[in-house]
Amino acid sequence: MPTTANETGESTRVNKTLIGSLRGVEVGSLFDSRRALHDAGAHRALQAGIVGRREFGAESIVLSGGYFDDEDHGSSIIYTGAGGRDPKTGRQIADQDFTGHNQALVTSCLNGLLVRVVRGAVHRSPHSPPFGYRYDGLFRVERYWRERGRDGFLICRFQLEAEVGESARADPRPGSELPGEDSTRRTQVTALRVVRDTALGRSIKRLHDYTCQACGIRLLCEGGPYAEAAHVKPLGSPHHGPDRTENILCLCPNHHVLFDNGGFTIEEDLSLRGLTGCLRLARGHSVAAEYLAYHRALWEHSTPGSLN
Repeated sequence: MPTTANETGESTRVNKTLIGSLRGVEVGSLFDSRRALHDAGAHRALQAGIVGRREFGAESIVLSGGYFDDEDHGSSIIYTGAGGRDPKTGRQIADQDFTGHNQALVTSCLNGLLVRVVRGAVHRSPHSPPFGYRYDGLFRVERYWRERGRDGFLICRFQLEAEVGESARADPRPGSELPGEDSTRRTQVTALRVVRDTALGRSIKRLHDYTCQACGIRLLCEGGPYAEAAHVKPLGSPHHGPDRTENILCLCPNHHVLFDNGGFTIEEDLSLRGLTGCLRLARGHSVAAEYLAYHRALWEHSTPGSLN
């Protein structure tokens, strides 16, 4: 399973994959070259912008100006995935997909794993270091999607948000071993997404009697029925979806996760692509076609369920 932080914040090495921050590499540490980054373990690749494996998640990323579509807002980053770039011109010449190193970032998103972020001086951003490379701490991959970039090709996009505080530590020495069975520790559980509980969301859930619009299941807990309000066009940057009833669905937790991560989309006729059946409706609630179209565009040319 992927490396996770234990209750003391320490990280663990799994199959030579190192997730979390590093002992001896503090936030703000400067490095004069990619070789120095590599030798310190902060980013263990001399060229690739993403270090990680599909099975275990991403260790680190570098913002080094290689992709024109990257957006650096300090504590929030919209990062462009790997692939499809002409190494001579830096222009995008082919579509990207969620495979290889991009899949590692998807795994980090789905499992709530933290990713080390390194910024390079070549990257055009006020947050870049004056020279070389700088380790800027741990970020969480909040969301991923695909869209057309400036060069007209589909690119994988990852929204990363800075983790507040940093206590995770890992031993980067090449000879580090996995902890034995007698050193098993309690792991820290981290939510993968924010489940927003707003008055509008509650009203939509009541209209549907807390029944999932995708599967028709109504979860009844000891304290009453449970469902989640899912925004079709995501809230916040870079999507800026509105908190309006026509942008909200009533979903069970499973289908909320699937919907947010491309497991299924909703066609114009309300049929479900990636699932059987159609979106269930309730009197007094309709979903705007423009928001459904926006959500479909995030997963354009993807096959729902292919990332699972």
